[in-house]
Amino acid sequence: MIDQNNMSKPYPNPKPVLAIMRPESYIEESVKLAESLGFEPVAVPMIEVVDKVDSGFDGFVRRVIEGESDYVIFTSANGIDFTLSKIPDGERDSFIDALKKTNVIAIGPNTQKALHKLGINDSGMPDVYSSGGLVEYLCPDVSGKTIDIARSSYGAQILISGLEKCGASVFETQVYTLGMPNGNEQKGLIELAVSGKITVFAFTSSMMIRNFFANADAMGVGEQIVNVLNDSTVAAIGIPTADTLNSYGVEVEVIPDKYTFEALVNKVKEHISN
Repeated sequence: MIDQNNMSKPYPNPKPVLAIMRPESYIEESVKLAESLGFEPVAVPMIEVVDKVDSGFDGFVRRVIEGESDYVIFTSANGIDFTLSKIPDGERDSFIDALKKTNVIAIGPNTQKALHKLGINDSGMPDVYSSGGLVEYLCPDVSGKTIDIARSSYGAQILISGLEKCGASVFETQVYTLGMPNGNEQKGLIELAVSGKITVFAFTSSMMIRNFFANADAMGVGEQIVNVLNDSTVAAIGIPTADTLNSYGVEVEVIPDKYTFEALVNKVKEHISN
């Protein structure tokens, strides 16, 4: 991985340099994946994942344990972790056992993998890993059903409104939120970008984009960074993320068919090879 202490120096590197800006908990696995595909990763978190206590949390846990929830949706592995971390030790096993008797839905493979680690092996999953994909997947079966959603405070509203239009009673519990890390690393990434040393920028959420531009604006290079991105390869994990980039005047060249980081990086490799 590039030594970020030498960001100001020219970096002669035959490999495409990939900017990874995922939360800290995903950095190690993301770097390994990027390196295995022949990229030189620069890994700097542009999102901070922070615990959040929702006033409706106890009601969510009670509905699951008492069997009132017909479906429970998790939209990320973080949602699972932050849910379990807030349940007292004496209730956690009961909650997991209750989930095993419920229709548990994972938004995508990484979330499903986290459920498997808990012994929840028969969770459902949509073909399209997004809020819209969840609505399309569940709509035929949820009329008159009670659905609980555990997710971040930045979840797309279409998941709730879409399921309600399908006739479901929906409860959203926000178990974590997203913030902007404050440090020299983030400024260093912007400096490296402005100096033209990054080949590919991989954006995996709208919040990541907003934090990226907030850092650029604070450094007085907001307009310049748009030109930098448009002179590089910009990849977005899905349509909503691409739309956010477009709103900043950035052209997106790569969007994978599956909304996962692995699919994104593989699609970038294919794009560059062509």
